[in-house]
Amino acid sequence: MKRKTAKEILAESFRELAEIKPIDKITVQDITKNCEYSSATFYRQFRDKYDLIAWDYSLDVEKILGRAKGDYESWMRVLREAADFFCKQKGYIANLLLHTNGYDSFVRNMTEIHYENLKKCILKSAGTDRLDEKLDMYIRLYCQGTVALTGEWILGKYNVEMEELVEIYEKALPEPLKCYLCA
Repeated sequence: MKRKTAKEILAESFRELAEIKPIDKITVQDITKNCEYSSATFYRQFRDKYDLIAWDYSLDVEKILGRAKGDYESWMRVLREAADFFCKQKGYIANLLLHTNGYDSFVRNMTEIHYENLKKCILKSAGTDRLDEKLDMYIRLYCQGTVALTGEWILGKYNVEMEELVEIYEKALPEPLKCYLCA
């Protein structure tokens, strides 16, 4: 039996509160009181609630992208799982986008999380520890575009179903990345 870590319990507490309260109104004291931890425990794990948000989001992205095996079928499963994640977390992520200090900085942070995880996935597929600058730029471009589009979709700018979102993610993948993700 796997026991939850303090980080996982604090993140769970935060997500519970985010279901009923705007994120900019949630304090560290609220988070710790909700799970009966001390503020000291919180600060041993995270710098602030934004650090907690980034850690929690990064964990989810890493789990999803970690399933890419370099073939088309696994890449399509990853895209479907990502779209499903965003569908299920739509309210929570909308709360993050609308009620955090600086929408643009939050999107940049999300983009960086996606970029680092996709880069790790491509490095593994390529069997190397370095990418050339041009390939790195394609990874960044794809992450910037998909994160920005997903944020707009979550906030209601686009009204497409999950399968359509998957198709957009698939068709937006730059050609130079395909041999590493969906050959």
